[in-house]
Amino acid sequence: MSLLYAIETCLRLTNIPPSRFGRESVRDPRLVHDMRRGREPGRKVEQRVRLHIDTVMSQLPERGGQRASRRNSF
Repeated sequence: MSLLYAIETCLRLTNIPPSRFGRESVRDPRLVHDMRRGREPGRKVEQRVRLHIDTVMSQLPERGGQRASRRNSF
């Protein structure tokens, strides 16, 4: 999965603003904006961003039960 795709997925699922994501992951509030415009981060930045994504995504509540209950409610 490309790094930008992983970031965009994380942003959608967590509702974190792009500037906050960049600031929290690599201290660069323009990271996402610049990547959307073609910036390709280096290996170390990519590693830090992927670690941040893993951390943020691991803190999300499980959604499986919510989906199942919605299906059964109709």
